[in-house]
Parts: sequence; structure tokens; C-alpha cells
Amino acid sequence: MIIAQQKRKDNIAEYLLYLWQVEDLLRACNLDIEQVEKAVIDRYDVDEKTRSEIREWYESLIQMMEMENVRQRGHIRVCHNVLIRLNDLHVQLLADQNRFPDYHADYYRTLPFIVQLRATLPEQERPSELETCFNALYGVMMLHLQGKEISQDTAAAISQISHFIGMLAAYYKRDEEKPLFGDDLNDN
Repeated sequence: MIIAQQKRKDNIAEYLLYLWQVEDLLRACNLDIEQVEKAVIDRYDVDEKTRSEIREWYESLIQMMEMENVRQRGHIRVCHNVLIRLNDLHVQLLADQNRFPDYHADYYRTLPFIVQLRATLPEQERPSELETCFNALYGVMMLHLQGKEISQDTAAAISQISHFIGMLAAYYKRDEEKPLFGDDLNDN
């Protein structure tokens, strides 16, 4: 909860990846709050009120996972909503090449990697371009946590994807602070 709140404020991409990691952690604990308490919550050095809030946060995530039928795999609606919002912003940024040429250029540097990753899946199972990027980042993050090596080609792809998603996250933060698109632009 504490980490999620900070990541949500600072970097939406890290927030999304963190939520995916928490979903996997909850699955590893069999969606059992008692196991989560022993494995995670008890490790926080916080007062009882904060500990109670943290427990409630994990309990609410478990409830969401159960209600949304993502006990085994998949992501809760909160994650999907973040991806939808990021995708909307992505489309807007691409559509305005004059104002955002750096984003446009970085997207086209990343696109070959996205195409290559998506080509490994049957067409009907291919996620969106952005979800493909997040899947790649998350997969490599999990490999690193397991102490596994990645090839130089994979490292190069992940470096470009990471840069691109980082740029999108920075634009997201700017847009949250002061909308980049909309009626307010006409007031300038």
C-alpha cells in the first residue's frame, strides 16, 4: 500500500508493474490474508494503525482478484484501467507529432521490438502494443529476481522498451499535473 501509493504518484509504469508483482505475491500466498500477513505485512516497521491499513489494502486486492476471477492468472480491473489510460495518452501523443516529436521517434525505435514480441503469439491472443511492452518488462524483471541471465539482444530490446515506457510515464505525470490535451489548450 505504502509503496503502491508512492509509485502511483511518481511513476505510473512502475506502479503497474508493482501491482502485477503484488498479484503474483498474493497468488503465491494462495490469496490467504494470514499467509500474506506472515510473508509481507509483518515485515513492515510501522505503527498498528498503518499495519491495519496495509492489511486492509491487501485484503481488498484479494477480494478484487476473487471477484474478478483472476485467482490463477490475469490482472485486476485497476491494472486494466491504468493500461487503458496509458494507451489513450499514447494514441494522443502519437497523433500530435509536431508537439511530441521525441515520443514519436522513440515509439518508432521501439516498434520493431514490439512487433517481434507480438509475432510470437497467435493473432487472437496478442495483447496491445503497450501491454506487450509491460509483459516484456515484467518478464525480464522476474528473470532477474530468479537470478537468470538474458541475452544481449533481449537486453537491448528491454533497454529500448524501458526507455519508451519511461517516456510515456513521464508524459503521464505531466498530463496529471496539467493536461496536455483538451479544451484548456485552446485557452493559450
